[in-house]
Amino acid sequence: MLSVNQAQTLILDLVQPLKDTEIISLDVAAGRILAQPIISQLDFPYWDNSAMDGYAVKFKDVQGCTQTQPAILDIVAEIPAGQNPSISIQSGQTARIFTGAMLPAGADTIIMQENTQREGNRVKILSSPDQPKAYVRQRGDYYQAGNPLLKPGIAINAPEIAVLATAQCTQLTVYRRPKVVIFSTGDELIPPNQPLQPGQIIDSNQYALAAFVGSQGAISIPLGIVKDNKEALKKTIAQAIATGDIVLSTGGVSVGEYDYIEEILTELGGNIQIRSVAVTPGKPLTVATFSNGCLYFGIPGNPVSALVSCWRFVQPALKKLSGLEGNWHPIFIKARSRHDLPSKGARETYLWGQLLLVNGVYEFELAGGKHSSANLINLAQTNGLAVMPVGQTFLAAGEDVTVMQIDSLK
Repeated sequence: MLSVNQAQTLILDLVQPLKDTEIISLDVAAGRILAQPIISQLDFPYWDNSAMDGYAVKFKDVQGCTQTQPAILDIVAEIPAGQNPSISIQSGQTARIFTGAMLPAGADTIIMQENTQREGNRVKILSSPDQPKAYVRQRGDYYQAGNPLLKPGIAINAPEIAVLATAQCTQLTVYRRPKVVIFSTGDELIPPNQPLQPGQIIDSNQYALAAFVGSQGAISIPLGIVKDNKEALKKTIAQAIATGDIVLSTGGVSVGEYDYIEEILTELGGNIQIRSVAVTPGKPLTVATFSNGCLYFGIPGNPVSALVSCWRFVQPALKKLSGLEGNWHPIFIKARSRHDLPSKGARETYLWGQLLLVNGVYEFELAGGKHSSANLINLAQTNGLAVMPVGQTFLAAGEDVTVMQIDSLK
């Protein structure tokens, strides 16, 4: 049985990032992974422009002026944003200018309107900045054309969308989305839209895992519920590994008489890499590789175990597979526990709850109710997993605990 860190390292070593790319438009780029560098032919700002409402002046005309000795300038133009000024400011002149408007020729400084007093077509400048270029956003100050703007391997989110739009990059090359095939196994399972009979269990895993996969920017391909029949399972698994980059199956990975998954994977040419991990919940974890590059995760059927396995082991694999550069590992945060945290100590234990930021300090709120791998009810609103290392059986309320943050693709 592998430790959690050993399992994570092995899984990441097995993953080869996708190389397939596609060209998409900017309006559908959110959540995708950039595959080629972005270089713009535009400076940013595009031209010198005003950062304030005020007056565009020559610095030498206003240098050193005060309320008792103001500079008095003739207003020769008014320049709103979006207008290309046709005038040139001469000595003794100024232009009324608004935020974002292009600086006219001859002007090199902006005087805020709060430091002025207008009198008809003239204005008194009551104070001046110490240096020229005050409140001027200079052309190319943020970015110079021809330099790298965005590097490949980053997730495209709202800030990157803004940068791409500013650079007039309306078409871009991204990695294709990973395809993740999902199915559940078990004679006892039924879909949510069927009447529940005694002894049956509604399959929540298929929906939870599809939501998880979507949050990672991947495409989920659901194959439904497969009964505990070896031939039916073999047919479904063969279809799954031929279709997906990753396969997530729930159930059938323990040591029961109807747990066929590992046997079938071997028959289909799979190389079993992991059989179990020293973790609670989620000890039964089967990981297999296939010659076509497909990575198979056979995860436990208990709903909490299934999601914890995805957050801890599948998410890093998806991040690397997607082409995302950088650290694929989960984010761990030190937090003050609001509750006593118990553990049996034999395996690395994950307790679910909420990670909260209170007055600048992270705190961990343990989910109420019984912490059972079958109890998905108190899993709602979970955004963090408190980690109890092997050998630790108790952590008192008020002490610091390491919490794994649950997040989406970044």
